[in-house]
Amino acid sequence: MLNGLIILCAYLIGSIPSGLWIGKIFYKTDIREHGSGNLGATNTFRILGKKAGLVVTIMDVLKGTAAVLLVTLPVFSEVSIHSLILGIVAVLGHMFPVFASFRGGKAVATSAGVLLGYTWPLFILLFITFFLALKLTKIVSLTSMIAALVALIYAIVYYFVMGDVALSILVAFLFSFIVYRHRANISRIKNGTEPKVKWL
Repeated sequence: MLNGLIILCAYLIGSIPSGLWIGKIFYKTDIREHGSGNLGATNTFRILGKKAGLVVTIMDVLKGTAAVLLVTLPVFSEVSIHSLILGIVAVLGHMFPVFASFRGGKAVATSAGVLLGYTWPLFILLFITFFLALKLTKIVSLTSMIAALVALIYAIVYYFVMGDVALSILVAFLFSFIVYRHRANISRIKNGTEPKVKWL
């Protein structure tokens, strides 16, 4: 019973459509009808500006962190589910949110939030990697995949040093999903038509 409840909570947390709600409540704009049509932070930055984009980014990150930390709540003290499984569920919730007709984002920020809740040093590494790569490339999609690759390399090395199988599996899963969700971006990058950020 508790296992099912905590999984549901993780999914519902991940399903919170930050970009949609911020856009509709404060800007009277449905960002799904503009730009890439994506509910993630990148499209929010593009359509609503820096302030909204930053707020949505933070909210999406915290969704992943909150899902991982559900196991620390007293009500869930007896669950037998690994916290990283809850992180994966939250990521799936972000990509296929019940509150937004199952049309969500690409899971980069929420995936980062999962890592923040589980191993913050990796999150810091990815934070630095992301902004350095973004500064150099100006392409958010490419930067996201670079950060995901760095996380995969870190997880593999960490496995051989610390033996954390769960982290390696999670990061491999997230890396695969992030690349898959960016397949259209990959084509545009190859063609030289991928949009570049103007706010950095």
